[in-house]
Amino acid sequence: MNANSNQTTGAFGNPWVQLSIGVICMACVANLQYGWTLFVTPIDDKYHWGRAAIQVAFTLFVLVETWLIPVEGYLVDRFGPRYVVIAGAFLVAIAWVINSGASSLAMLYFAAALGGIGTGCVYGTCVGNALKWFPGRRGLAAGITAAGFGAGAAITIGPIGSMIQSAGYEHAFLVFGLIQGAIVFVMAWGMQVAPTSLIAAKVKANQTAHGYTPAEVLRNPVFWVMYLMFVLVASGGLTMAASMAPIAKDFKIDKVPVELFGLTMAAGIFAIQLNRIFDGVGRPFFGWVSDQIGREYTMALAFTIGAAALFMLSQVGTNPVMFVLLTAVYFGVYGEIFSLFPATQGDTFGAKYAAANAGMLYTAKGSGALLVPVAAAIAKSSGWDSVFMIAMGFNLAAAILALVVLKPLRARHFAISRATFAPPAAPSTVGDHQHRTT
Repeated sequence: MNANSNQTTGAFGNPWVQLSIGVICMACVANLQYGWTLFVTPIDDKYHWGRAAIQVAFTLFVLVETWLIPVEGYLVDRFGPRYVVIAGAFLVAIAWVINSGASSLAMLYFAAALGGIGTGCVYGTCVGNALKWFPGRRGLAAGITAAGFGAGAAITIGPIGSMIQSAGYEHAFLVFGLIQGAIVFVMAWGMQVAPTSLIAAKVKANQTAHGYTPAEVLRNPVFWVMYLMFVLVASGGLTMAASMAPIAKDFKIDKVPVELFGLTMAAGIFAIQLNRIFDGVGRPFFGWVSDQIGREYTMALAFTIGAAALFMLSQVGTNPVMFVLLTAVYFGVYGEIFSLFPATQGDTFGAKYAAANAGMLYTAKGSGALLVPVAAAIAKSSGWDSVFMIAMGFNLAAAILALVVLKPLRARHFAISRATFAPPAAPSTVGDHQHRTT
């Protein structure tokens, strides 16, 4: 079996159809990450394992999901997207079915690992496939695909919460596990390999036609600069995402009513919901912007806005209205890393091994997650303002790296790539036969 076994055919052989399939699949696995928070308290109420012990399952899920994506990406590049996503469908369903009956932490952790593998299969495949189907608009395509990961949670968080209240968390795990897995399984059969004509399409000056292997990518300094930037920004975003409720509580504003946009709700809940909306919208928006003005300029813009939001949080974050608005702005420019970095790596290293290469870069999310406990310790000893200022420094450092280091480094990389992997010249139709150049 190889990738050609699910080559493009029929109505499904259309970039927008493939993108739509990817978004649906991403939406169906989003709850394994974003819906998890709804289950923590009910599990603890039943077994009294402690929230810290239960949350180890979440950490394990994130680490497995991110660190195995390069392997899953390699399988996509080797065998095509369909069967990798089918495997992911079974794993995400089995994970939540096990969760529904898990009576020990060991079972909960095992299910988290299976869910991480399954989600990685779906996430890595859908992002990699989008990069191949949209060589000229990778930022927009990756952004729309990544937005699906948040949109799925936004749509189903309510129904899951209601089912937990009415029928118990075990029933919610079982029902939604089977539904989500079944939808992914069905959609996977429509996934197809991007045609060679797209992968080998004429590239722009800031793209390469050569498909760099993962081994070649790991030897390239461009990759490691992007990896460092990804870690710097992701560590702050993951810390904020994991700590929104504790921050609001420590600021004593979590239950303070806030009226905005015609809605009134507690500041803590309002902030979390608005963050999800801004995060989801920001991913395709900044991906589109990067297609227009360039990846590095967009990164610098988004990271700088994020730094400004963090600085303002350190100054006026205890004001409930400002807390809601500033965290929304921050997440609106944070989520773009999940569209900009995959698109940048696709432009830099080509489409042939895009899934595996994007997967290697995505492990930076797992590396950034390792800094979340460090941030919690800093907050406990020095307060959240110190965490905001450190994250602000990380964002500014990444913005500077984008313009001062990444941009010239990539320009040099493209020049070398064109000189080394120039396409063969067409033979002359008149006169002496000319040898093709290499």
